[in-house]
Amino acid sequence: MSSGNRPMSGRGPGHGPLKFDDTDVKLSLSKALLLRIVRYFLPYWGQTLLVMLVLVVSAVLGLLPPILIQQIIDKALPGKDLHLLVLLIAASLVTTVVSGLLGVLQNYLNSFISQNIVHDMKNQMYRHLQGMPLQFFASVRQGEIITRMTSDIAGIQGVFSSTVVNFASNLFILVSTAVTLFLMNWKLALLGVLIVPLFIVPTRKMGNVRWKIAKETQEKLSEQNRIIEETLSLSGYILMKLFTREPRELESFQAVNAQTTRLQIRESMAGRWFMMVLTTFTSIGPLLIYLYGGYLYIQGELTIGAIITFVALLGRLYSPVLQMTNLYVEVKRSAALFERIFEYFDMEPLIVDSPLALPGHAAGEDIRFEQVSFAYQPDKPALKGISFTAAAGSLTALVGPSGSGKTTITNLILRLYEPDAGVIRIGGRDIREFTLHSLRSQIGLVTQDTYLFNGTIRENLLYAQAEATEAKMIAACEAAYIHEFIMQLPEGYSTVVGNRGIKLSGGEKQRLSIARVLLKNPPVIIMDEATSSLDTVSEYYIQQAMQQLMHGKTSIVIAHRLSTIMAADLILVVQDGTIAESGRHDTLLAAGGVYSDLYNKQFRTKE
Repeated sequence: MSSGNRPMSGRGPGHGPLKFDDTDVKLSLSKALLLRIVRYFLPYWGQTLLVMLVLVVSAVLGLLPPILIQQIIDKALPGKDLHLLVLLIAASLVTTVVSGLLGVLQNYLNSFISQNIVHDMKNQMYRHLQGMPLQFFASVRQGEIITRMTSDIAGIQGVFSSTVVNFASNLFILVSTAVTLFLMNWKLALLGVLIVPLFIVPTRKMGNVRWKIAKETQEKLSEQNRIIEETLSLSGYILMKLFTREPRELESFQAVNAQTTRLQIRESMAGRWFMMVLTTFTSIGPLLIYLYGGYLYIQGELTIGAIITFVALLGRLYSPVLQMTNLYVEVKRSAALFERIFEYFDMEPLIVDSPLALPGHAAGEDIRFEQVSFAYQPDKPALKGISFTAAAGSLTALVGPSGSGKTTITNLILRLYEPDAGVIRIGGRDIREFTLHSLRSQIGLVTQDTYLFNGTIRENLLYAQAEATEAKMIAACEAAYIHEFIMQLPEGYSTVVGNRGIKLSGGEKQRLSIARVLLKNPPVIIMDEATSSLDTVSEYYIQQAMQQLMHGKTSIVIAHRLSTIMAADLILVVQDGTIAESGRHDTLLAAGGVYSDLYNKQFRTKE
């Protein structure tokens, strides 16, 4: 089944440059955004309903203490009824204890739901980022991913406990208290409610202010993380020390840290001034109640206990209104975090399996490029109409100056990028007809910059094949000429290699990388300048290991040292994104072209 040049997924011809920044997507606090947030609560609807039930019971129980106080003041004390007084006090105590127990249950459910939502969102984000193209990670600012994965997602943890639950709790308290007040005395209740509109006036403006400050704060936190990741990572730390840039980097970090601190103080103080204004409004209501309630008491229409109870319940009325107005501010702040998170979720993976993709086999199959073109940027083509065939079981070498497009060719085979035009085939099948898993599982890649995790040698080796036996792992290391070295280490295969393998030399890391690919045992091998920065002894061992690795495999090797590929079955000279020459070493040398010039310069330099 052939699809010709038809793009089956990912980027097609005429695409623009990918942009991964904070200005691509703009979300507002809309119905669509709220519905999107609500979806994260659906898996926990049972616990959410239980929380709502607890809130309703708590709201009703909260009405009892002021009413019981009224009974104490108006009946038990004037009537000198000790039995009634004890019963009322006991009822108040029981109500307080039960309310406390319900509060503990509510806090547990709040924590359970919010922590699990954060857990689900982090899993979703990690899975989503795994599917993003290589160009995303090459373009995104350093530290940005860490910020969105950690502080942004952690920042929305309180959306349920401090926003959704508080809104429901305050709503139940507000309704139950308002009904009780109007049943007690509708005139006083109406007077108390008249103050409520004063809470709403400053709320919207403060919500917008907090939203803007929160967004700026998260951006500055990303900048902080970028500086930390760049300068305190292993490579960045060494570079900083070599160029004695510690004072300058410290100055940069202190500047960003100071800006972040100022923004956080602004956000905190904006909230405090807002709360001060609202708290001032809450004092007006009780004063009006005392004034008008005192008049009704003098007229004999109201008891002292009723006035005290009314003022206490009025506090239960204003407190939810106060918190619900502040909730708008918090929701706007949370929207800034959701906005940043959803920006990433809305970036669609560009390289995915086609609906027609099936597992494929590369063993014993040719790899063929047919008029393949590609550009990282529209006006700067990296490859222009590349065509060649890497025969099954043979060694194909790519040579040429840096930046000519050699690594891009190998990246296209792995589908780390998609060609803009043309097609790449394995065994006559467009590689886009392969599932990504089946394609990449059959290709082994050894690069110049070997990456090792900060774990043991065994853990790094088994990353290629977790179920491999000890004997198979040792056999791979023997073939890579690294087993003897490992056994000389105090802890052998349990030796920790350090961050990025810092405890090993370049040649040792390279041989360990080859052993890892040998353990994978794929039918296609790609070597990207695997020996270009090694000393003579290390290069010798690497060459021996490479022969073991590539034996019987379809191999594509990128090399600067022409001495390592003179026996290749096919040499492709890549220049300015095109195949300038192709053939065997002797043929190309006799032709007196680009390859001959490269060869003469390299060996003349050695002489």
